[in-house]
Order: sequence, then structure tokens, then C-alpha cells
Amino acid sequence: MHQFISMMFSLLVITGLQVSVESARIRSERSMDRSYRSELTVPNGGRWGSWGPREMCPTGTYTAGFSLKVEDPIQGDDTALNGIRLHCVDPSKGSSNSYHSYASVQSDVGSWGRWTDIKWCPSGFLTAFQLRVEKSQGDGDDTAANNIMFKCSGGPLLQGDGTRWGDWGDWSNTCEGKAICGIKTQIEEPQGRGDDTALNDVRMFCCD
Repeated sequence: MHQFISMMFSLLVITGLQVSVESARIRSERSMDRSYRSELTVPNGGRWGSWGPREMCPTGTYTAGFSLKVEDPIQGDDTALNGIRLHCVDPSKGSSNSYHSYASVQSDVGSWGRWTDIKWCPSGFLTAFQLRVEKSQGDGDDTAANNIMFKCSGGPLLQGDGTRWGDWGDWSNTCEGKAICGIKTQIEEPQGRGDDTALNDVRMFCCD
């Protein structure tokens, strides 16, 4: 029995290593191998936390949709927007309305909330963004970033299902190149008994 348990443990360790290596390989392909033409920023991002890794769509794909990780308002320490996930599609495979196969990329993500449904551009790709951020509340409950809105190259605006605190800032520049193809987020780690804010700021990357 002892030998069987040892064999099973070894198998689990080997399997775990294989999964870790495969995940690292995929992440390396997305975050390192693809170059970008320009970087989009906004001036009103929050000031807490550290920047996560830049994560890029697979080569040949561009973002046509997004979803958010949001904590609903609670009676206590609110964090609001916790994560942004970009959904990358291949423009050679039809309109965004007919995509059944897409890749999803995200940078660092906060600990709270749930993922919303995907919002897709009815045509075109994501090319610019605007962030809704609550300014510092002093001794009050800080939430930092609360929501995001994107421009589609086909014309429409897509507003996320975030929370209502704070104010919308200025739009980023519009992509130089075809569309947004990558993301990097600034996340404050859990503060224990302190005031948590989760996602504070985001940068987008554009590819030809």
C-alpha cells in the first residue's frame, strides 16, 4: 500500500509539472513572441498596487470582446472592478457575431467578484478605452477602478458591467495599427484587515 501511495504521489507531481510547463509555454507564446505597435493609457488610473505581466493575443488575432471580474456592492470593504479579460478573434474567420472559437487573455486579477458575460463588438475590433475610477476616499472605503468602456472600430461603444462609483476619465488614444491585442493591469494585493481596492489601472497594446 505504501508503495502504491508513493507511485500515485510521483504521478501527480509529474503531471503537475507537465501542466505547469505547458501553461508557461502558452503564456510565453502570448506575452513574449508578439510585438506591438503602440501602447494605450489613461490619466485617471488608481495609484495602488503593482503592474502584472503584459499578456498578448495569439499572433494573427485581435480583441473583439471583453468581460470583467466585478465584486457586487457589499456592506463592508468594496473592491468593485477586479479583472479585465480580453477575447481575441481571427479576422479571417468571419464577423464577431459568428465567432465560436476565440482565445482569452488577461494580466493580473484581483481576488474578489465574478466574471460577467462577454460583450462583443457588433463589427470591428476594440481600438480605445475609457476607465471609470473613484478618487481616494481618505479614511473612507476606496475602490479605485470601477468600470471600463471600449470603442469598436465599427463605431459602437461597449460599456462593461462594472459598478457606478467614481467618474469616467478621458479616452485613451485610438490604436495605431489594427486593434488592441494585449493587456497589462495594476492590481493591489489583498490588504488583510486594510482597505482593499483590487484593480487600479490598465494599459492596452495595439498590433498591426
